[in-house]
Amino acid sequence: MPNEREISFNKYWIIASYFLLLFLNIYIFWLIWRTEHRKLTFAMLDIGQGDALYIESPTGTQMLVDGGPPGQLMKQLPKMMPFFDKKIDAIMITNPDQDHIAGFADVLKSYKVGQVFEPGTFNESKIYQSIETAVKEKNIPDTIARRGMRIDMGGGAVVDVLFPDRDVSTWTTNDGSIMAKLTYGTTSIMLTGDATAETEKILLSENSVAALHSTILKVGHHGSRTSTSPDFVQAVNPTYAVISDGRDNKYGHPHQETLDTLGQFGVQILRTDLVGNIILKSDGQNADFSFHR
Repeated sequence: MPNEREISFNKYWIIASYFLLLFLNIYIFWLIWRTEHRKLTFAMLDIGQGDALYIESPTGTQMLVDGGPPGQLMKQLPKMMPFFDKKIDAIMITNPDQDHIAGFADVLKSYKVGQVFEPGTFNESKIYQSIETAVKEKNIPDTIARRGMRIDMGGGAVVDVLFPDRDVSTWTTNDGSIMAKLTYGTTSIMLTGDATAETEKILLSENSVAALHSTILKVGHHGSRTSTSPDFVQAVNPTYAVISDGRDNKYGHPHQETLDTLGQFGVQILRTDLVGNIILKSDGQNADFSFHR
């Protein structure tokens, strides 16, 4: 006959097995539900005065477009990703200024990054040089983005690079910003970095209105008057404009001229300094916003 210790052990093993099976069933159910309810996620993260965008395709491919200023990205990124997920498929540097790249220093330490996209402009700052060094040391493929490139994120979500269309190595970092369009079904988002009105003119000369039209405009340069020209807004014809700006920032972003231009075309404006993280979920037809700090 089994002794009391064996009976006790068998009892606990049965209980443990029961909870393990329950956990596995819940996990499998969650995976099935997640697969069937996949949507595009686009988030403008509230990282103060800078830019950091998180994109996750319906199949789970993740991309960060810019990393924001020092010490801010890692406060918001864990809100978008499961704690156990330590891989990011790609990062895109729209321009190498500190308010767009500094957060990538922490990302490169904490996550396995699969790919880097850059515009080809340069910055002499220590933070830019350290990020470039880290990318090389980790042997991460580093691609200069050019017009015509299509980044297939899976599930029908794509990012089309619209600019640069040439070598911008001697351009200012803002003029040489990557401009791209994220599309999933009928939802589309114009990504502008810090591109100026001069860069917008190039896009207007090279693309049809249909190619530029987007549901959402990520407003260039945090709402600075140097971007978001009336002609460009008219061509993009967005329903929404999203602005990443720090509360009470010293630059006065977004400038009133920009807000007036967007208002002129009846665009609904959403700002991180007012609502926190701006999160869009789209099933390819319907898109819904949520906000949280």
